[in-house]
Amino acid sequence: MSTILTKAQNNTPTGKLFTLEDLNPGGKNYKAMSPQTKDCWWDGNVLVDNDTRKQPESYPKVFSKDYNIYIQASADAPEEQITTDGTREIVYGEAVHRNEFGITKGIFMSPDRSMFAFYRMNQSMVADYPLVNTFERIATLAPEKYPMAGETSHEVTVGIYNIKTKKILYLDLGDVANRYFTNITWSPDSKSLYITELNREQNKATLDRYSVADGHKEATLYTETDDKYVEPQNPLHFLPWDESKFLMWSQKDGYWHLYLMNTDGKIIRQLTRGDYVVLEVLGFCTETKSVIIRTNELSPLQSNIFAVNVKTGKKRLLDNGLGVHKGKLSDDGTLLLDIYTDYDVPRTYNIVNTVSGETSEYFRSKNPWEGYALPQYKMGTLKAADNKTDLYYRMVLPPDFDKNKKYPTIIYVYGGPHAHNVEASWHWGARPWETYMAQKGYVLFIMDNRGSENRGKEFEQVTFHQLGQVEMQDQMKGVEYLRTLPYVDTERLGLHGWSFGGFMTISLMTNYPDVFKVAVAGGAVIDWKWYEVMYGERYMGTPESNPDGYAKTSLLDKAKELKGQLLMITGSNDPVVVPQHSLQFINECNKAGVYPDFYVYPGEPHNMKGHMSVHLHEKITRYFEEKLK
Repeated sequence: MSTILTKAQNNTPTGKLFTLEDLNPGGKNYKAMSPQTKDCWWDGNVLVDNDTRKQPESYPKVFSKDYNIYIQASADAPEEQITTDGTREIVYGEAVHRNEFGITKGIFMSPDRSMFAFYRMNQSMVADYPLVNTFERIATLAPEKYPMAGETSHEVTVGIYNIKTKKILYLDLGDVANRYFTNITWSPDSKSLYITELNREQNKATLDRYSVADGHKEATLYTETDDKYVEPQNPLHFLPWDESKFLMWSQKDGYWHLYLMNTDGKIIRQLTRGDYVVLEVLGFCTETKSVIIRTNELSPLQSNIFAVNVKTGKKRLLDNGLGVHKGKLSDDGTLLLDIYTDYDVPRTYNIVNTVSGETSEYFRSKNPWEGYALPQYKMGTLKAADNKTDLYYRMVLPPDFDKNKKYPTIIYVYGGPHAHNVEASWHWGARPWETYMAQKGYVLFIMDNRGSENRGKEFEQVTFHQLGQVEMQDQMKGVEYLRTLPYVDTERLGLHGWSFGGFMTISLMTNYPDVFKVAVAGGAVIDWKWYEVMYGERYMGTPESNPDGYAKTSLLDKAKELKGQLLMITGSNDPVVVPQHSLQFINECNKAGVYPDFYVYPGEPHNMKGHMSVHLHEKITRYFEEKLK
């Protein structure tokens, strides 16, 4: 779906300004531009008004339904079923490999719209995890295909459907057992398909090109190996002005950077370089022959937008050099919608001419908290447990903060891969729950330990084969700092985290039982042998190849160490961190004679939404109010 803004609407040059994809059809006309208000059309990236968002859909439209693929040639045409044998055992056109490796979809339309590629996933050999639907008169099974670390995984193939001939051709991938396929990219001429293949050990990746005409592999263009793991996340980006060249992502030099490569597999040059991470490719400006990217070059806390000349590598900053920026480009890349926030700026929208660099402000949002008693939001740095690496933290202090008082303090933790908590966005990235708790008289402390994202390969891979161990050491450096603050009541320290953060919460509670008084752990991993193949084996190997690591990181034998008050929360139908984790930890607590609290959300998945999310956060709040205050 496209959106066109014109001069009459926004005082910008007449004509097409930028393109938006996959807009939420439930949006409203905007009145204010902040993520806290509902009176706007906001999809997490872009704001548009209701009159300009309704545009014709692109046809043919291809989609998956009931495990099969369907096509609709036009708005008036009936849906045509392409595959017929789809079941929960054989799945067509959906994301595979449990959404790892940057996979978010299962259908890939060719540039000329004459064909589409799709995933076919055979998971008949994968064990069913027995989740249960308790909303029936007699409860029924609602099993989830769940390949645990070290167990049999599903097998994936890639098909090509020719819309004109109505025939399917499968790529000649050979034996697909224990292989992962990702980063599917069409060549601009729609004649070839590029795929990154990863071995099950995830320490070797190859970039391969396949012929769409007969499905055979034409060439392996690039191979990358690593002593720990290779982690492909992004497709290729072909140059609009030269279809024989593309940009490829790699962090082989220690950071995610872009490499210019030709279709013969020759790396022409490393386009970006330095101790920073390329976060996103927004697109290309054809006039200046530049790629528009987001990086954290200016600060690990920031993300800023640059134009990089593909021929010379020369970079130009397109934003104000502050805070956190996201953006959308016009079709030709000459205009950028720059979406900016800073620790003291709720959100600003600017229109940037990527050729001249001229910037005009489109909209500045008002402070959504104006008139409220707000906490104090602070940011600082501490040294990690290695005494050399900088770690960033956020602290939220009560609105009526008095340095002569002592406050109960809650450490919110995630700490795992592909996430960070602290950044130079509004209130240093604080979540509304932190504001809520600070208003109730708590100090909140949040720190990104080693192992979290966007700090380079060494920073992230230090946790390899021992998840939670280095992370705990770093979090305890945060505790050391809190002990130096006279207003922190170290007799009333709390912990809270969800998912990997739940794992970290219970790890800290049981490894440092005399430090923390109260904790709430949601959706917590307890033993990595019960977690999924792709994620678990990347960081931990298999239980057979890394028995010491699995033993060290398991929390089952740590249950007996629990001293403080612990509330464990899970969704009864969690397909990500399956209920076995929580239940087996509770069982070990029973045997050890310790008494945690346990709360279940019937039928809920890994993350609560809507009313259940409101209930969840109030449940967490009440537990701290009862046990910590």
